Amino acid sequence: MKRILSLDGGGVKGVFSLQVLAEIERLFREERQQPDLVLADVYDLFAGTSTGAIIATCLAWGMPVSEIHELYMRCGTETFTRQPWYRRWKSMYQSEPLKQLFRRTLVELEDGSDALLGSKRLRTLLLVVMRNASTGSPWPVTNNPHAAFNDRTRPDCNLNIPIWQLLRGSTAAPVYFAPEAIAMGDQSFLFVDGAMTPFNNPTVIAVLMATLPPYGLSWPASRDSLHVVSIGTCSTRARLPKSLADDVNMMDAIKYLAPALIGAISVEQDVLCRVLGDCVHGAQIDSEIKSLESPTLLAAHEQKFTYVRYDQPLDAKDPLAKQLLDAGAQIDDLHAIPLWLEMGRTYAAEHVKREHLYPRGT
Repeated sequence: MKRILSLDGGGVKGVFSLQVLAEIERLFREERQQPDLVLADVYDLFAGTSTGAIIATCLAWGMPVSEIHELYMRCGTETFTRQPWYRRWKSMYQSEPLKQLFRRTLVELEDGSDALLGSKRLRTLLLVVMRNASTGSPWPVTNNPHAAFNDRTRPDCNLNIPIWQLLRGSTAAPVYFAPEAIAMGDQSFLFVDGAMTPFNNPTVIAVLMATLPPYGLSWPASRDSLHVVSIGTCSTRARLPKSLADDVNMMDAIKYLAPALIGAISVEQDVLCRVLGDCVHGAQIDSEIKSLESPTLLAAHEQKFTYVRYDQPLDAKDPLAKQLLDAGAQIDDLHAIPLWLEMGRTYAAEHVKREHLYPRGT
């Protein structure tokens, strides 16, 4: 059985995802009686967008979840370093501290050089989602040796891109960070946050890359042969201010637009996975279609994978969620990290179960 683990974008809310991952890691260590097991020993493909791309890369690198958690807690302030006031018309935060963090973390052992996407230190397949702002297209980039643009004879072979640049591109959220320029052969392109594509939740593109023949992997697609875990960063619904329609101004619309589109498309990706796969766990989508945990369009033998979605929709009735919503639940709010941490631990203890990590009846 092949396994995919997919991680949404969401800035500092990645701390929530790490608590879910810690519980998954603990369950596998306990079951296999391997106290040093890491998730790279279990999963065949890690996929991530933005903060999810950072976590996915660290997992593929072979890091235990505790080490990634320590990295987040130690470097949060460093990576969100404000621009001098006279440069804030370009972006809110400096790119250099984030770049240096990635470069320090992802190096080759032999000579300390920047690790490339083709590095042998990556223990699994890795998928990082960016948006090529120069061409206007999503760029899901992978170290899959069979991928069309990973041919070593190509001057623009993706395997020659430094991993730190891919992460800088995937995390270059417009307004927050400047785009990242990446040279490929005799061309250079500007890349921005993968959340600016349909794949802030990268689960569908990860499944397609693993199974569609043009991508070269062609993994078997059935509920018994492919297991997919998708982890969110606490979904919230983008809402316009409570006011009369005539009172809504341009700034209200601008602040509403991007979160509304990113959130809606992420939900659609989740729904597609629940329709195509056997959803054994996931929060309610809405009050009409519920959670789609029972067979929908496809009979059991037609389902393409077993699917688990771990995410905590923020409900203002929950005191902790209300604190986060009142604070705006922003992706750069370092003061909210302890709240995301607490929410993640509570959620993981309640929702992550051993039976979710295998096909039904296994």
